[in-house]
Amino acid sequence: MFPALETERLILREITYDDAEGIFACFSNHNVTRFYGQDSLETIDQARGLVGFFAKNFEEKKGIRWGIERKGERGLIGTIGLNAWSPKHKRAEIGYEIHPNHWRKGYMSEALSKILSYASETLGLTRIGAVVFTENTASNNLLTKMGFQKEGILKRYMYQNGKVYDTYVYSFLPQK
Repeated sequence: MFPALETERLILREITYDDAEGIFACFSNHNVTRFYGQDSLETIDQARGLVGFFAKNFEEKKGIRWGIERKGERGLIGTIGLNAWSPKHKRAEIGYEIHPNHWRKGYMSEALSKILSYASETLGLTRIGAVVFTENTASNNLLTKMGFQKEGILKRYMYQNGKVYDTYVYSFLPQK
């Protein structure tokens, strides 16, 4: 069963096919995808495919992706989740995005804090990693603020729109 989570202002819940429009609104926006490592979506069918991908990853215990919804308001403003989840090795990588209409309001800090707690306390993860484009100032600042440690740089690691980028690699090591 998919774990729904709550924060003061947000509901973190399973993403369904009814959310395809919200997924499309985020992942078709160049300002969202410019540091994402994947091309912007061009059709609603691609958004439905992404919803299916998230569901399959959860079924196969390879990842878990929550839709971010503001309490009292229907519709996703972004997503957050764990990728490359390895229950055996007690690790995963965090990934997230939020629609620009909701930037700089503290929503991602709130969601990330909840996911970090869930990942360490409920899933028993001892390492949560992150890979972020060096140019993504907002995400680099968020991770540092949330207690992630920069471990190094991965040269020429990701391509976006045909251009190669360096990325930072971060870790969050929950205290046991």
